[in-house]
Formats: sequence, C-alpha cells, structure tokens
Amino acid sequence: MPGIGTIVNVILVIIGSFLGLLLKKAIPERLKVSLTQALALATMTIGMTGIITACCSVGEKGALKSDYIILMVLSLAIGTFIGELINIEKRLDDMGNFFQKKFSQDSSSTFAEGFITASLVFCVGSMAILGSLNDGILHDPTILITKSLLDMIMAMVFSSTLGIGVMFSIITIALYQGLITLCASFLAPLLTEAVIAQMSFVGSILIMGIGFNFLYKPKLKLANMLPSMFIPLVYYLIKQITEVF
Repeated sequence: MPGIGTIVNVILVIIGSFLGLLLKKAIPERLKVSLTQALALATMTIGMTGIITACCSVGEKGALKSDYIILMVLSLAIGTFIGELINIEKRLDDMGNFFQKKFSQDSSSTFAEGFITASLVFCVGSMAILGSLNDGILHDPTILITKSLLDMIMAMVFSSTLGIGVMFSIITIALYQGLITLCASFLAPLLTEAVIAQMSFVGSILIMGIGFNFLYKPKLKLANMLPSMFIPLVYYLIKQITEVF
C-alpha cells in the first residue's frame, strides 16, 4: 500500500517524542544546558555533512569543487523574501503559544523552535524524497522505514530539550512525504538527482542555522527561510518550460 512508509515514520516520531518528553522531566537543568550545546554541535555537523554531500564533487586532481552556489544564493534570497511576506515565523510562534497553553505548564515556549528544528531535520535530504518516490511508484517503503528508525532516535533527543513542538513535526512529515508519495508518478521526472541535490543543499544550510540558534542570539528567523528549499524545484520547472518554447 503506498503511503505505509510515511505512516510508519509518523508513528515512530510520536513514540520517540513521547519518550523524550518523559525523559525531559528527569533531566536536571544543568544537564539540559550541556545537552543543548551537544545538540548544537550535532545539528551543525548534520548540516555541514548535507552541504558537502549535496553540493561538492571531485574535480581534477581530486580537488573538491562546489556546484549550485549561485542557485543557492538566489534560493535563500527569494525564499526568505517570500517567507517574510507571509511571516511564517510569527504564525508558528502564535500556533506555538496556543499549543503551549493547551499541552504544557511551562511558560517558556519552545514549540516553534522544536517544530522547525524537527521538521527540517526529518524532511531535508534525499532519504525523504527518494523514499517517498519509491513508496509511491514501487510500493517499497524500505527507505522510509529505515529513515523512520533514525527519526525516532532524533525525536527522542530533540523533544527531551525542545519539548512537544518536536512531536508536531509529524504534520510536516505527513504533508511533505505524503504529497510526494501520492504524486510520485508526476513528480518523479521533476525531482531529478540534480534538483534533489539542490534542495538538500539549501535545506542543509538551514539545518546548520539551527545549530547557531541553539548557541547564539539574536536567533535566525529560519521559519521565514523555509520557502527557499523549494526554489530549486521552481527554477527547474521554469527552465523546462522555457526550453519547450
């Protein structure tokens, strides 16, 4: 059945988040600070690894060369402009305040931070895209199930410091992976290896930004940068249309 991979992913993220929330109550405040710093380093490493994997290739004499740099700059600029117009950050903060009052007694809301962090880490990268395409076209959820096990562990770690917002990343997972799975036959020709690499490149930069937000203030408005991830796909569509005409 197509979609089973995404369903498993959602269930395992809920389980991981729930375990992390239970763990959060048992962690002393001093340890939470150290754990947050460790998460910052781990998140920046994930982002840097994604950047190198997506945009760097081996050139002459074994030297690394960077691809997609100009498109990355344009994607971040255009995507951030769109995100600022929509003001995604404020909308998520408002939603976070609502759910914080409903589900937590803690007055310091980290809902938006947890939601954005988990959504980016769980959805950025080739596993989410290729796994969803395989699930939709071949009815093979193997990649997504493997990804789900990794996501469960990350959900447990993130929710132990960032709270219930991490669990709500299942909305992003369900919409993002679910739509790719449902529209797999249509999207497969568009989501070429180059497009996936370009989307992963931009997304990995945002993940590295999460690491900075763990450590430094003022924080980057990463939610307003989220549309940047999809600019490479739009660019490819426009390029295909112009080539036809």
